[in-house]
Amino acid sequence: MADPKDSGARARAKVITRKYDAYVVAASANGRLFGVAFGDGNVRLVDSETPEADPVTVAAHSGAVLCLAPDITPGSFLTGGDDGKLMRIAPPDVCEVIAEEKGRWIDQVTAHAGSGVRVYAAGKEATILPKGSPKNDKAAPRKLKHPTGVGGLAINPKGKRLAVSHYNGVSLWWLGAEGNATVLEWKGSHLNLAWSPDGEHLISIMQENSLHGWRLSDNEHMRMTGYGAKVRSMAFTKRGHFLATGGADAIICWPFTGGGPMGRAPLEFGYAGGAPVTAVASNPKHDVLAAGFEDGTVIIGQPGPATPALIVMGSGVLGEGKGITAMAWNPDGDRLLAGAEDGTLHLADFRL
Repeated sequence: MADPKDSGARARAKVITRKYDAYVVAASANGRLFGVAFGDGNVRLVDSETPEADPVTVAAHSGAVLCLAPDITPGSFLTGGDDGKLMRIAPPDVCEVIAEEKGRWIDQVTAHAGSGVRVYAAGKEATILPKGSPKNDKAAPRKLKHPTGVGGLAINPKGKRLAVSHYNGVSLWWLGAEGNATVLEWKGSHLNLAWSPDGEHLISIMQENSLHGWRLSDNEHMRMTGYGAKVRSMAFTKRGHFLATGGADAIICWPFTGGGPMGRAPLEFGYAGGAPVTAVASNPKHDVLAAGFEDGTVIIGQPGPATPALIVMGSGVLGEGKGITAMAWNPDGDRLLAGAEDGTLHLADFRL
């Protein structure tokens, strides 16, 4: 059993730390629960209201968990795995298969609570599940085929359009109507996606050390380059004024006021000793960002060169120094969960 300890991180947050024996693949929040996916097939549910309590462990997949997302109902989660199963986990006792792709990995999943839409990807296909009960057999899933393997999925804030990234571009599908996709073309391999909060901009992480984006009102291209390492994470701030990214030894924040970042330099903040940023997460209540680094450091702060960043935890405090692979805020924005490649979980509680 994991041994929790209080790291007392700089007296600005109470941090509970636990250690498991598998890579932390993803983390997310739904209501008071954090869901954390591990490479050994387990999902752990952490109650942010009672951080000292042991997480609930759910054996979700026979192989590695490859993706995780909040489900459309409070406190529940969706996971995909290399066993080809899409699982729905809903405490206290639901862990059910809601889709299966024999012989293929399910490595992307997303859902939109407002529209009741669930989407997952396996190979070149993205599948939209029927609305309603996970076992709704009266309606057939909608299969969307793409020219190459799916790199990322994202539903726009209004829950009406689905973006699917792949090689040489991103396909936009209307969720409420049949028809062909609108393809946003740009050469190269497109991976994770992010919509701006107003739905006006769509950004893709490239396989190269760069981002590419589109302003959808006029299909204007946006290129964001100059990274020293691969960008593994990005997040818009709450009001959408900045897009925060990893890929450098500080948080890179591209301005998205006044039409977008083209021709404008990004802000940088949160330098933490030279290690690259590996994960970022935007606070849901305030224009505050959290960033995790390759050496295990986690900081929070606001975009701006003169803004001091609070070191919440780091190798000097915890003695671990393993790269942060996943981060998530709770809906109230006062608790932060971070997971590392060695299976360490940190839960920082700012309710002091």
